[in-house]
Amino acid sequence: MAIDILDKPSLEINTEVHEMMITLGQKAKEAYAVLAKASSEQKNKALIAAAKAIRENAKDILAANEKDIAIAKSNRANAAFLDRLALSPVRVEAMAKGLEEIAKLPDPVGKKLASWDRPNGLNISRISVPLGVIGVIYESRPNVTADAGGLCLKSGNAVILRCGSDSFNSSRAIELAMQRGLAQADLPVEAIQLVPTNDRAAVTEMLQMSEYIDIIIPRGGKGLTEKIKNESRIATLLHLDGNCHTYIHAKADPEMAAKVTYNAKMRRTGICGATESIVIDEAVVDSILPLVIDQLAAAGCEVRGDERAQLADKRIKTASPADWFKEYLDAVVSVKTAKDIKHAIEHINFYSSHHTEAIITTDKKAAEQFLNEIDSAIVMHNASTQFADGGEFGMGAEIGISTGRLHARGPVGVEQLTTYKYIVEGSGQVRP
Repeated sequence: MAIDILDKPSLEINTEVHEMMITLGQKAKEAYAVLAKASSEQKNKALIAAAKAIRENAKDILAANEKDIAIAKSNRANAAFLDRLALSPVRVEAMAKGLEEIAKLPDPVGKKLASWDRPNGLNISRISVPLGVIGVIYESRPNVTADAGGLCLKSGNAVILRCGSDSFNSSRAIELAMQRGLAQADLPVEAIQLVPTNDRAAVTEMLQMSEYIDIIIPRGGKGLTEKIKNESRIATLLHLDGNCHTYIHAKADPEMAAKVTYNAKMRRTGICGATESIVIDEAVVDSILPLVIDQLAAAGCEVRGDERAQLADKRIKTASPADWFKEYLDAVVSVKTAKDIKHAIEHINFYSSHHTEAIITTDKKAAEQFLNEIDSAIVMHNASTQFADGGEFGMGAEIGISTGRLHARGPVGVEQLTTYKYIVEGSGQVRP
């Protein structure tokens, strides 16, 4: 299903959209000036009030989501896409709880990160400050509206949100609840703004607004992130695709391997932390792989693998070279057999998108080698890759999983939405 924000922009300037986006940027800058100075108590009051507003308006949010679902179904969206788009009473409650969890976190702004004295008597401190105005561009998940809004609020940043057209009705209803929370705390409602149009020109405009937006954070598929990498004039904190691996080591517990791998793949197939490829040592491919395939096949998961994997289980289809790079976001998984842990690590580091990888083993030395040598944002031992989530990390929520190296890596929460400044205190010193 095509997403409007991935379409190529028109070469002509849409004057109406241009003016609308500049107005959003100006209001965001003004709101940031207030929010950056807000007290912890005031920000927490807004978050708690927003959580209450989400609960009180749950029926409206769900009704808006039903409209989005109906449109998506008419456009023949697949099951994984619908799962990412769909809200339920449980998911709405999770959004509200997430905001309350964010409110409980320590304020990341104004922290003294380091302090030292110089021989000349100067005292230098490094202090955390907000990033400024953040632009978040995302696709089908309406919960990002609450997560991103809440995290930016807590970290003193204003945010401009641009959702995909598929989640527009849901996101707008959530935005209104978030703004009610800001108003009740006497903070400017423009601190959280959703771009009020589905016109694809809005994304193109947003990527050029370096005068108003300090950083762009995309949350979506490879097409979206590639567009932003190619067109943005603003620094980006990339959330790339999740080609995640679960490696079943020669000394893995068979029952644990089957249970964890099943959860890592099938709990929710459409999220970026879902395992897309299983790597298994040849020493246990005949004994453990059929146990893993039993559970996956029973749930309707298609399994593609190399020749050695196919010899171990006839239910495995032939994998193509492209499968090793693939983020399926569906009930499909690839299987690669490895000679040993060195071979497994080499394969994962080459084909991975550097999001999340896990090893299943009882061998502590092997686990240590894997955790140290895998070059990904998140590495796990004896746990499902579906734990790759800011909420599960105790961060309240996340804007995304950063797979890059600059500024932040892994779940992006409140601390990752700050930078720092230096404060230098003297007593009349002059430099010779």
